[in-house]
Amino acid sequence: MTAPEPSPYLFNLFRRQPVLFVKGEGAYLWDADGKRYLDFFCGLAVTGLGHAHPAVAAATAEQARTLVHVSNLFYTQPQMDLAKELVRRTFPSKAFFSNSGAEANECALKLARRHGHLTGGRHEVIVFDQAFHGRTIATLSATPQKKYQQGYGPLLEGFPAAPFGDLAAAGKLVGPKTCAILVEPVQGEGGVNITSAGFFAGLRELCKKHNLLLMFDEIQTGVGRTGSLFAFQRIGVEPDVLSIAKGLANGLPIGATLARPEVADLLKPGDHASTFGGGPVVCRAALEVLKALDAAQLDRIRDLGKEFLSEISSWKSEIPAIKIVRGLGLLVGIELDRPGVSVVDFCRENGLLVNCTAEKVVRLLPPFILTDAQVAEGLAILKKALKGLSPS
Repeated sequence: MTAPEPSPYLFNLFRRQPVLFVKGEGAYLWDADGKRYLDFFCGLAVTGLGHAHPAVAAATAEQARTLVHVSNLFYTQPQMDLAKELVRRTFPSKAFFSNSGAEANECALKLARRHGHLTGGRHEVIVFDQAFHGRTIATLSATPQKKYQQGYGPLLEGFPAAPFGDLAAAGKLVGPKTCAILVEPVQGEGGVNITSAGFFAGLRELCKKHNLLLMFDEIQTGVGRTGSLFAFQRIGVEPDVLSIAKGLANGLPIGATLARPEVADLLKPGDHASTFGGGPVVCRAALEVLKALDAAQLDRIRDLGKEFLSEISSWKSEIPAIKIVRGLGLLVGIELDRPGVSVVDFCRENGLLVNCTAEKVVRLLPPFILTDAQVAEGLAILKKALKGLSPS
């Protein structure tokens, strides 16, 4: 493989792997040398329908030839249609569109602060250890991980953190300054951490008791990734505010914040905005994504998720480095007893793309359109990579 030279014209912000991709189709990517890779990473849970999905590509091209931008000082049909479809398939709410997950969470945090301001001058938002909510100053402040925060202080104050899944600890943090709770249904970046549905039901009760907003960050778990359109639907607890991004337009930049009408209406004209948010092109793409995520496709995601968990869990007896396998739908984490970077490298060199997060968790984020043969192909490479780990 001919490794691309690092570009002197780009910020050195990413530990880029030595691959230059030039084409994608379905579950596969091709590099500049023509080598094919099975993609179990999906650009960080973004291309859930695979690369160059025909319906998404056609809708995007047609809209680009018709109308690209007019600003949010005017209406466009794709934006109105997308808002209606998201509300129809989630909970009674209103939508605000932006360009990314961090922006979706920024809107959520402003809603929380406005709610607190109007109900006694409260401003604190309870978050959870190992959470990840974005890289703007506000969302970084809400991300209680020193490795992301170091060097950017002073950050915004007002984000007390409790252990994920510990309802009693969260309850003890509620005080006269608390206005909201922000939580991921599954902590993706934190290591694919999962907790009980009862935890979220308990948070709902805390919010009801203390007049707090319950805000779900579904940037990574949303848009089919967990086997329902949104993870809160599997959990059985509705939020007051929902943040969406990543997979919504299958690779085009879009974020969305849904909020119950009485919460959304706390923001008035001029209180918040986005120049590019919810443009016609990305909204047309998102509508095609939602159309593709019908009941049959969501069933397939759940079935694939069970297959991944069952098969990988069965390897534990012969691969001692595997500590635990956890996941929901096609968000799967393999926690190792050592760093997982060598697994990522081996897989890539053998034509499979995976990711490692929280240092020791190999994370799988495969596309929803995998065939049985592609599942077998990817798992065979992954198993070989894990078996190749030297004894500890």
